[in-house]
Amino acid sequence: MSNVIIAAGGILYRRVQQNQHTQHSTDFDSHTHSVTEAANASPSTSQPAHPPTFTALDDIEVCLVHRPKYNDWSWPKGKLDASESIYQAAVREIQEETGYPAALGAYIQSVEYSLTDEGKRGKKRIDPKSPRKIVHYWIARILEPQAAQLQKAVLGPVERGDDVDIVQWLPIQQARKKLTHIADVEALASFVELVKQGALDAGTLVLVRHGKAEGRKVWRGGDPDRPLTPKGAAASYAIARELACFGINHVASSPWKRCMDTMAPFAWQTGQGVVSAPAMTEDAFAQNPETSWQYMQSIMEQCIAQHSVLALGMHRPVIGGMFEHLRNLCASKAVARALPAKTPYMPTGHAVVLTVVHTNSDPLIIDIQKVAPIVY
Repeated sequence: MSNVIIAAGGILYRRVQQNQHTQHSTDFDSHTHSVTEAANASPSTSQPAHPPTFTALDDIEVCLVHRPKYNDWSWPKGKLDASESIYQAAVREIQEETGYPAALGAYIQSVEYSLTDEGKRGKKRIDPKSPRKIVHYWIARILEPQAAQLQKAVLGPVERGDDVDIVQWLPIQQARKKLTHIADVEALASFVELVKQGALDAGTLVLVRHGKAEGRKVWRGGDPDRPLTPKGAAASYAIARELACFGINHVASSPWKRCMDTMAPFAWQTGQGVVSAPAMTEDAFAQNPETSWQYMQSIMEQCIAQHSVLALGMHRPVIGGMFEHLRNLCASKAVARALPAKTPYMPTGHAVVLTVVHTNSDPLIIDIQKVAPIVY
């Protein structure tokens, strides 16, 4: 038995005043035509007409759960099931304990403590000689019914558990007083800092490197038609489960076959189309890297304006070029370090999740998460 138990959960929030842009059903597909044109113009032409306003702390409530076994108030969380990622576990546990289907946003922090301190008051300790628990927390938003059905199509159904007997929504100040454990209060403080940075009004851009493809030396056709290997196809199916955890509502890709086929499982399961992004092919990037970057800028700005979550299928050389620009948009050096500076930048079939907020100048990346497919 492992000496470390991994668990996942989140701080689920809702807006009290519905004066913010919460869920949008804007037509991203129609925008992509203008994005291609904007890539040939100056970046300023694609700025949203109405920049988003950040949500105030007084406008939100957070969801606490009461566990009768420990008689404590905490955040919804739980251990990973077999062959389950931390992302999948987080959305499953949140729904099991609160009844709300949820999607993940920015990563908050992890909490570590000895299992002997589970449910106890006061500051939790770490005893290196005894089993300990590491809990990962994310900002989590409630999915609307249609979006919840799309997530269910990929991840499967979730049934309510019996570990929780009370679910309560509270303003932040009341929640801080209600929480039993100091570590949960610290997680709330980190949540508040992310809210102040605009995390609840952010756009999310998920960059996906295509799955393992047939080698150039053995493939007899043209490079744009080079397909995935069976291993690459398995990874493309597996990464769809991770994408579902973030509530993807738009899918785009380089039109080359290996990228489109990587995004196809998620798009097929959720009934979404895949928008072609010609500026993201290897050839287009090699011929005019600036056009590819302008396309990326336009997508980021649109994600922020719509508070949408977009997944974009890409190639290794293009990813490297985009990372060079994206590092300059990171809120800190620590965030920037999540973008590798050397090839291959990320393994095939993997993804990075960028949380991007509006500023008076360029978009600002406040959080980067690395996501890997689990193939078993």
